[in-house]
Amino acid sequence: MSPSGAELSRSYFEHVVGPLVEARWPGLPYAAARLGSGSDVLGLDDARSRDHDWGLRLNLLVPRGLVDDVDTHLAEHLPDSFAGHPVRFATTWDPAVRHRVQVETARELATSRLGVDPTTDLTVGDWLSITGQAVLEVTAGDVFADGAGELDGIRRRLEWYPDDVWRHVVAVDWARLAQELPFVGRTGERGDELGSRVVAARLAGVVMHLGHLLERRWAPYSKWLGTSFTRLPRAAAAAAPLEAALTASDWHRREAGLVLALRTLCRVQADTGLPTAPDPVEPFWDRPFLGVRDAAVSVVAESILDPAVRLLPRGVGSVEQWSDNVDVLTHPRRRIE
Repeated sequence: MSPSGAELSRSYFEHVVGPLVEARWPGLPYAAARLGSGSDVLGLDDARSRDHDWGLRLNLLVPRGLVDDVDTHLAEHLPDSFAGHPVRFATTWDPAVRHRVQVETARELATSRLGVDPTTDLTVGDWLSITGQAVLEVTAGDVFADGAGELDGIRRRLEWYPDDVWRHVVAVDWARLAQELPFVGRTGERGDELGSRVVAARLAGVVMHLGHLLERRWAPYSKWLGTSFTRLPRAAAAAAPLEAALTASDWHRREAGLVLALRTLCRVQADTGLPTAPDPVEPFWDRPFLGVRDAAVSVVAESILDPAVRLLPRGVGSVEQWSDNVDVLTHPRRRIE
């Protein structure tokens, strides 16, 4: 059985990269890990992953003054291949054939992914500008060595949102659900099955995002969102009703699946200690549809104590809650601007 990307990276570090660095700089405080982009960082790579950007990739985090020297040393002394894989290869973002040991400081790595410097105190705006995927690119991958401890400190700071920011983004997801849940039935009633399915699918994505929030887990980008959701300890119970909603042949069953998923997450929310509404749904005016009751949003929002968070606009939230534009979400500077 072929090794996973993380296993290959670890072996590459232990047998090649680590010895080269330590022979040249004995006692150097550095960190080595497999971080950044790639399904292998999340432990989700398979045979299909190997057709691009997969291979002998590694992050080497060293003191600022040694970045260029270490990179040059590796370029000159790394072998041509290891374990049957080329050491030097092109990637989709860099056509140059070169080694893929990314040498930088721990701070530079984290800032390049997040768009903000996690070695300083992050503001409310900073927290709302980062995506779950960006955090996972710093915190999810395997760490093979951390002699300096700086990487561990950064990963600890990124474990989760501050409590009031967490409450805010939870309330925002309930607000997003409230905005469109009645449309599943309204479109279906008019014979617009395509529109009803589109709305239901969009709401299912919000439900999966909310499930991650309630489990205090960073949500990955869309390719792995469903896989991650089904692995959540408690919120995964909503997966079956979501599947039922998305495969339903009529709007009544579509709405019923979504409502069951919302009630499931409401119970998960109660288990977290966050305030909840007794039932998150109610009839939408006198129409034959269901909507999210306002209390599902307000009960969480009203529990926020931080004045700066309380002033945030209702229903907007973090960058990944107000935009699904890939060119925004994957570009740290655009997320901030």
